[in-house]
Amino acid sequence: MNKQLTVLVAGATGNQGGAVADALLGRGHKVRALTRNTESISSRMLAERGAEIVRGNLDDMKSVTRALQGIDTFYLMGSPFEAGVDAETRQGIALADAASAENVGHLVYGSVANADRNTQIPHFDSKYKVEQHINSLAIPYTISAPVYFMDNVIAPWSTDALKQGKIMLAMPSDKPLQQISVKNIGEFVASIIDRRDAVFGQRFDIAGDELTGDETAAILSGKTSRAIQFESFPASVLNEQDADMGAMFEWFDHIGYDVGIATLHREFPDVNWQDYSAWVESKDWKFITD
Repeated sequence: MNKQLTVLVAGATGNQGGAVADALLGRGHKVRALTRNTESISSRMLAERGAEIVRGNLDDMKSVTRALQGIDTFYLMGSPFEAGVDAETRQGIALADAASAENVGHLVYGSVANADRNTQIPHFDSKYKVEQHINSLAIPYTISAPVYFMDNVIAPWSTDALKQGKIMLAMPSDKPLQQISVKNIGEFVASIIDRRDAVFGQRFDIAGDELTGDETAAILSGKTSRAIQFESFPASVLNEQDADMGAMFEWFDHIGYDVGIATLHREFPDVNWQDYSAWVESKDWKFITD
């Protein structure tokens, strides 16, 4: 492996940050996880794998500054789903400033694919504002920008429909959508952290597969031996409930992600890229088959 690095991982007890922490530990790096709850199940599992668990809060700059001491790399990601998109941008900018002030050797920011294309999707634009600020700082950085998560189909908001044999999304069933597994996001981030100065100043849109809703349903049906159908509904219906998500699915339908998947996978052969079928094979589907 490359030189062992000490990496501060934001959100290490969550899905995406946890995947990054897992991949880094698997490559022999040291992981420092900043978390509000050091006694959570996720925190304990990370500690058992050798991660250093540090109590703190991404809104508490004193705790962040302490956590940044002696690290080589900072993996930074945010979420708009707790306090909103404006808060996500403010927090991301403040954390990037803290990393710059502490002379962190490499800042890796977790954004979203095509956020730099003026999508007018609120939670894409919020992340791009953080990207623009990072670019203005005197700090080595790399942007990791994943597409739609394969894992969304087993997220809490999707499982009720899935148990009824449905994948329900606000887009046409024959419209291709690029997707990526959360596991691959973690492996990709670990890869660019290993590459370090070779990827400074670069932005990577990343994806694992591209397929339609009907194709996802067919794969799930074949792998789980359970009849799964894709059920489309208008983005306008979603827009009434959540304007941000409605805007995203309208964009999926009219424009959509455009990652050069084959080229990306050739350039990063150390990532164990999963297509949708491989991702489905890696999961336990008893919760919908029992």
